[in-house]
Amino acid sequence: MGEEVHSSQPDSEELRRFTQRLLVDLRVLEEMIERGLIESGVHRIGAEQEMFLVDRSWRPALLATELLAGLDDERFTTELGRFNLEANLYPVSFEGRCFSDLETQLQELLGAARMAAARHDAEILLVGILPTLEKSDLTLDAMTPRNRYRALNEAMKQLRGEEFQFRIKGRDELLVRHDNVMLEACNTSFQVHLQVGADDFARLYNIAQLIAAPVLAATTNSPLLFGRRLWAETRIALFQQSVDTRRPGVLEHRHQQPRVSFGRSWIERSVVEIFQEDIARFRVVLGRELGESSLDVLRGGGVPELTALRLHNGTVYRWNRPCYGLSEGRPHLRIENRVLPAGPSVSDEIANAAFWLGLMVGAAAEYGDPAGEMPFEVARDNFVAAARLGLRSQLGWIDDVRRPAQQLIVENLVPLARKGLERRGVAPGDIERYLTIVEQRVERGATGAHWQVESLDNLENRGTRSEVLAALAASMHEQQLSGKPVHSWDQAGLDGRFIERDHFRTVGQLMSTDLFTVNEDEPVDLAAHLMDWRHVRHVPVENADNRLVGLVSHRSLLRRMARALAEDDRRPVLIRDIMAENVLTVRPETSTREAIAMMKQHHVSCLPVVDREGCLVGIITERDFMGIAGRLLDSFLAENGADADDGAL
Repeated sequence: MGEEVHSSQPDSEELRRFTQRLLVDLRVLEEMIERGLIESGVHRIGAEQEMFLVDRSWRPALLATELLAGLDDERFTTELGRFNLEANLYPVSFEGRCFSDLETQLQELLGAARMAAARHDAEILLVGILPTLEKSDLTLDAMTPRNRYRALNEAMKQLRGEEFQFRIKGRDELLVRHDNVMLEACNTSFQVHLQVGADDFARLYNIAQLIAAPVLAATTNSPLLFGRRLWAETRIALFQQSVDTRRPGVLEHRHQQPRVSFGRSWIERSVVEIFQEDIARFRVVLGRELGESSLDVLRGGGVPELTALRLHNGTVYRWNRPCYGLSEGRPHLRIENRVLPAGPSVSDEIANAAFWLGLMVGAAAEYGDPAGEMPFEVARDNFVAAARLGLRSQLGWIDDVRRPAQQLIVENLVPLARKGLERRGVAPGDIERYLTIVEQRVERGATGAHWQVESLDNLENRGTRSEVLAALAASMHEQQLSGKPVHSWDQAGLDGRFIERDHFRTVGQLMSTDLFTVNEDEPVDLAAHLMDWRHVRHVPVENADNRLVGLVSHRSLLRRMARALAEDDRRPVLIRDIMAENVLTVRPETSTREAIAMMKQHHVSCLPVVDREGCLVGIITERDFMGIAGRLLDSFLAENGADADDGAL
């Protein structure tokens, strides 16, 4: 996530000084490029592995700080969420057995992280979005306690001026409002870096933009958020919206670029164009006290760190991000691929890296600079299509032909990546192993996203939502440890190990969310028909703002019918005439024990579930608790060798 800042809320004077230094850094970078001071002719690759920390119930574990203390390894660092961790791999030369070396290094780092997690009864999971995450996990208590993150949250909120709003539509639809930036922590990736020379940067950056869509289509692994089936790579939409500081009212009248974006055009000359646009478009949101001026360092014969430029660059999230850095005292430029999700397995991740890097070389040799060959809008539309549909997307290409992503990748791009890796002198064994993984995954349509959605479909209605999502995460972890690539994984299953108290702790884990409701001004007949059609005994009453205002029960309907018959009363009756007001409610985070106690104490058979604004989000009934009780009893009897049919009861 970048460098630390020293104050949580920089004042206006600090931000002005920082902005001035930012502009100086950019001028210094221009001068360094003009003078040929940027390292060239060196081909290094590197990677960053983001990961989730989960407990034994496959829920997020807030243990990042504790794990870092136990690891004592400079390659590990924090991320925004306390349930995330990042490992930085040492760069390797882009040749020979570089991908095998990266895999060995990554397995070593993950092994160390898993051992540290085990000491806290936790696990490491590689996935773009953790299936078991809930909105209630995304409070400020779950934010890593560093000044940078607190300052980022406050700055984004001030720029936004209101709560963050999210709307993502796939097979299901998600509408969420949230009061902080923690939804960003739902995303983890496997970021791959390629060092490039300053003279080659514009052309190679354009190649990265060209190939982003087919690479994404082949590697999707984030189809679920809060149990909803959304995009094949939901990270793309979620990340953009989680740090979107644009005000909705302003967007009605002017075009504004989000801080997370694919970009607006091809690059014409150099990396400086990107930094200029980002400084022009996006306000400084973080400040820090800076040391010696980068211009003074350069004039004195030193190598400037360009700290202000790097810090601002860390708050603008291009999917292909330009990076300036130092390696053994030499300044260099990198293209950071942020498209690739974490997981599904280490072998998949390294294969994805090999595919992207092979295409960076092969496509550059085949197409030159795509800026003159294809409209930028086609590349951008391709990217959104790949994020939404994965391998089912249709992609435009350099030859003006639109074809299925699956066909384009297998017939054109895997062979092109193979040529690129051969040009770099990558070991034939590495080329064959890793590109075969990509090829077979794409041919079978078996990405991580496909595996998750298909597993969820197969498990649906076989347990509570919490159990099913935990089973998904557990199966994912088990097969990650096997080392097998995702196209050879078995579907996730649900067995007795998921019938445990952690999946029934809160109302939110058990409640029904597919609700049928009525308005208080509608006729009673509608509620009666709903009960008959849907076989339910309670119908919540909500107003136009989705706020709960009452409850109609089967019992209240019967009472009304009996009175009408006795009095021969045929007047039309509205919902408001028979509904119960001042309804007893619970929140999603209410414990199931508390909910059961409330139902017993107040002699009610259901509890509507509302959020903090009083909006109806679910309902929980006696029937829900009876179903769980029966399954828990069956599990208990099975564990203790009893047979429900042998007279033991």
